Amino acid sequence: MKNFFAGILALLLPYAASAQLSVSGKVTDNVTHYALPGATVSIKGKSIQTQTDQKGNYRLNLPEAGKYTFVITYIGYNTGEINQQVAGSIRLSFSISSNTTVTEEVTVHGTRAGANSPTTYTNINKGDIQKNNTGRGFEYLLEQTPSAVVSSNAGAGVGYTSIRIRGSDATRTNVTVNGVPMNDAEDQGVYFVDIPDLASSVDNIQVQRGVGTSTNGAGAFGASINIQTTTRHDTAYAQLDNSAGSYGTIKNSVSVGTGLLGDHFTFDGRLSRINSDGYIERSASQLKSYFLSGAYYNQGTVLRLNVFSGYEKTGQAWDGVSEDMINAGNRRYNELGYIDARGTYYNNQTDNYWQNFAQLLLNQKITSDLSFSGALHYTRGYGYYEEYQNDQTLADYGITPQTVGGTTITNSDLVRRLWLSNYFYGATYNLNYHPSNKIDATLGGAYNEYRGDHYNNIEWTQQTTNIPPDYEYSRDRGVKKDFNVFARADFHAGNFLFYGDMQYRHINYSFLGFDRDLRNVQQDVQLNFFNPKAGITYQLNDQNNIYASFAVGHHEPNRSDYTNSSPASRPKPETLLDWELGYRTKQTWITAGINAFYMKYKNQLILTGSLDDVGEAIRTNVDDSYRAGLEADARIKFCDGFNWALTASVSRNRVKNFHQFLYNDATGNMDETAYNTTNLAYSPGFIGSSSLNFLPFKGAEFSFISRYITRQYLDNTSTVSRSLPEYFVSDVRLNYNFKIKGIKNIGVGLLVNNVFSKAYSSDGATYPGIYSGQLNNYNYFFTQAPRNFLASLSLRF
Repeated sequence: MKNFFAGILALLLPYAASAQLSVSGKVTDNVTHYALPGATVSIKGKSIQTQTDQKGNYRLNLPEAGKYTFVITYIGYNTGEINQQVAGSIRLSFSISSNTTVTEEVTVHGTRAGANSPTTYTNINKGDIQKNNTGRGFEYLLEQTPSAVVSSNAGAGVGYTSIRIRGSDATRTNVTVNGVPMNDAEDQGVYFVDIPDLASSVDNIQVQRGVGTSTNGAGAFGASINIQTTTRHDTAYAQLDNSAGSYGTIKNSVSVGTGLLGDHFTFDGRLSRINSDGYIERSASQLKSYFLSGAYYNQGTVLRLNVFSGYEKTGQAWDGVSEDMINAGNRRYNELGYIDARGTYYNNQTDNYWQNFAQLLLNQKITSDLSFSGALHYTRGYGYYEEYQNDQTLADYGITPQTVGGTTITNSDLVRRLWLSNYFYGATYNLNYHPSNKIDATLGGAYNEYRGDHYNNIEWTQQTTNIPPDYEYSRDRGVKKDFNVFARADFHAGNFLFYGDMQYRHINYSFLGFDRDLRNVQQDVQLNFFNPKAGITYQLNDQNNIYASFAVGHHEPNRSDYTNSSPASRPKPETLLDWELGYRTKQTWITAGINAFYMKYKNQLILTGSLDDVGEAIRTNVDDSYRAGLEADARIKFCDGFNWALTASVSRNRVKNFHQFLYNDATGNMDETAYNTTNLAYSPGFIGSSSLNFLPFKGAEFSFISRYITRQYLDNTSTVSRSLPEYFVSDVRLNYNFKIKGIKNIGVGLLVNNVFSKAYSSDGATYPGIYSGQLNNYNYFFTQAPRNFLASLSLRF
């Protein structure tokens, strides 16, 4: 390995030495003459660009003498273009004018990290999104970012998909769309299957790892994913996107936009559908969505209304494939399709959900130094999953047993629907004060309210029960009110950037739970969190900086943590102390970063195998656990037609003094085993990715993409028999874009997943217990498809 990297370095040194021509200078405001830090200076038609430092200085290395067009862009300013003949190293400064029209980047400015922030983050632009948007789940757009592990329940990328970042699942990952929180208020997960093909309406994404900056919604314990949707298009367009491939997967999407009408208005729309049979048996998906957006632009004002919706119907593949089935040679067998009375699988064992969103976004420039962004949002969700249940005790459903022919019917097969109907609404705001290049301050916050009804119906019983249609046997309501306010500032002093961030968050959650007498009663909790953050960045020169930060995060328990506990056993909120230290460089031939992190948890909630006082499996607070590691990512440009993007994460993820409880059928008790230090579940010690990209001619790109994930344990005992083996998987992606008369762009693509047909599982679960004196693991795995493909065709008019 050392020889390999030494060889790579030897190859790169001549290239680096050949870049002798340099252009340097300063970018300033043409009225105030303030320097503009973070402005982008690029060469038109070339993949050469850099950003100015905190003093507005930049430096570009050019491969050869010639005439170049320099392009200067900065948020809130008109784009500048200058043609310049370069025969040798020169100094060239630019002065650009403020744009009276506010740009929509202000919408997400309050919850995002800036170019030189002491925060560990990755940006994904629209070009990278489009290359990877073939119809698979949204999480696959993030698969090549550091410390990310992506999985598909159905095994082929369509339907329920998931992501873990630094070992943390979606319930610990804060997700916002245009600054509006997307995590479910009660279980705190994010289900992108409910808004299929969102990627087709996304302009850019920022992934922050660790606690990150203050944001709206659930606390970030592993990462934050900040999504910005469609922004301004000045010219009219129409676009057709189609994909088709293995396992009956097909995607159709049509997008249209008016461009700028009368210098003030734009309208954009999209309609999509995605269908797939899935790799796992009975895991088919039928997905639909639309996205509508209208905007008004005036001097200093942008007002945008987004209305979007999604519908999903999927087979229930969320229990994966049992280890016994995999060992028997069937990696696709879904045991969740219960046998009905006729001895066949119940064909409507499905999950069904509708979700509708509305966002009213306002960006307002108040003065030259002060701007405002705010949002009113409303989400309506409703749906159910239907399942066949064998031999159920009717008394458990509140049904009075019937006597037929002298026989009392106490049990029956039945079909039930478990419903969720909820409303989520609120407001977010940010005031940004930027009087000079030395100070950038933000005051922001949000108030959100959630109301969710959980109710369950019986649709059919095999035996006579004399119940009405849609018999409702249970109902409860959860109400959650979430308020936060934060203040954040960047202060530049010489080569230093100082960062401070303080957030106060209050939560009031009312829910149905068990009291000390094991009766279901309405309860509530009041939580108050203070989350301070601080950091410093030192600019070594125009291309290099180092940063360090410390942040505190808090995270409330989920709905099930509360409803499965009494006040005596109620879980505590989790606390995270996050230290980050990093180095970033941005050269003409390489963009790279490396960072170290140490995430110290207090009262982290983990499954132990124990049961609560009403017999339900619970998560328990553990006093001491941590994650520590190194992350690196780089994009190396060997020449104009060849580059290499790669990431690597090495981490140690441990829980101290862990106690596991296993049910023993011989005694009816829980057997306890104590562990001094073990691995945290779902936390591989190494995660790596690689993308070798070859551009043989204009518009064409060939990519060889690989991922390597080491062993993941399914519980917190470091037991190899309850783990996911390591895997190395490679894909091939081909893209070619060209245009002909009458069509602005034709994009043809081919994605071959798992090109070497590696048999692997990317996720799983375990339910160990002691039966007849023997330990049984009862492992279930989310097996992923062997070699499969998706071909795509895009037409833009």
